[in-house]
Amino acid sequence: MLKGFRDFILRGNVVDLAVAVILGAAFNAIVGSLVGDVLNPLIAATIGKPDFSGVILHVGGGQIKVGNFLNAVVSFLIVAGVVYFAIVTPMNALMARMKKPEAAAAPTTKTCPECLSDIPLAARRCAHCAQPVA
Repeated sequence: MLKGFRDFILRGNVVDLAVAVILGAAFNAIVGSLVGDVLNPLIAATIGKPDFSGVILHVGGGQIKVGNFLNAVVSFLIVAGVVYFAIVTPMNALMARMKKPEAAAAPTTKTCPECLSDIPLAARRCAHCAQPVA
């Protein structure tokens, strides 16, 4: 029973997932700093408020905090952009560079000169028009 648990824990995808979660938490701090220390002051310089949290809709007796949602959307778009341009695109380029070109497969059919249908290479007569094929 312990051997099975050990095999499960040491399987590559479990370790990769643990590393991804740890790096994701660290990356969250970087993105939080980027949004809070860089982008929010830029937003404040252009529109006069440090972020969108001041955007509130009053409906009846309640409040709909649209600004908090907009802050979350901006943070998500920043994370998605950084992950795509800093991780996914370089990894795809690296994998394409490392990938060996596949050898072209040998043809398995030939074309009948009479009816232009595909027939097996070893065929002596066309299955469609019954003409002899050299």
